[in-house]
Amino acid sequence: MARISTGEMRALLKVYFIAGSPNCLQDPRIVLEEAIRGGITLFQYREKGSNCLEGTEKRALGKELQRICKDNGIPFIVNDDIQMALELDADGVHIGQEDEDAQEVRKKIGDKILGVSMHCVKEAEKAKLAGADYFGVGPIFPTETKKDTRAVQGTALIEELKDFEIPIVGIGAITAENASLVMEAGAVGVSVITAISHADDVREAAAKLRGRIFR
Repeated sequence: MARISTGEMRALLKVYFIAGSPNCLQDPRIVLEEAIRGGITLFQYREKGSNCLEGTEKRALGKELQRICKDNGIPFIVNDDIQMALELDADGVHIGQEDEDAQEVRKKIGDKILGVSMHCVKEAEKAKLAGADYFGVGPIFPTETKKDTRAVQGTALIEELKDFEIPIVGIGAITAENASLVMEAGAVGVSVITAISHADDVREAAAKLRGRIFR
């Protein structure tokens, strides 16, 4: 398996849905299926927060969500849990600055997709050298989803990182209404949690977001 190309990565990041059981108002499997029907392009399994699943339950849900992704041709990314990602043979992993070092993660996962969250140019430089396939930048807007999040970034850092030639996806309270601001700053796509997982109509929410990105 060869490393994903920058062009392929840019296409996958357009509508990046992130979720786990704590984020969903209904069964995560149903939410993911509806989000796929609405047009998401990439999925990240992030099982964190209050009442999150652990151990075998976490792995079992991950396996089911991975199957749904595979059946629909959507790449399946695991947040932070490198061991589970390798056990499931996930398509990639996403790590934050508080997680394992990106260079060590790249050694462990080989050519799988590696996404890294960042909050400054120095972190971006380090992640690029480590072999990151994309940068996750945020929080762009104030968010309640991640309680341990850093200060709101706005779109300034996205604009600073445009010349790194690494695809950038914005995250943090992004909605169909403000997604265009993120794209105009230089991101290739947006990643969302509650904009889809908390929607009354998940499919419609995903489709609306996709419509704003693919203009």
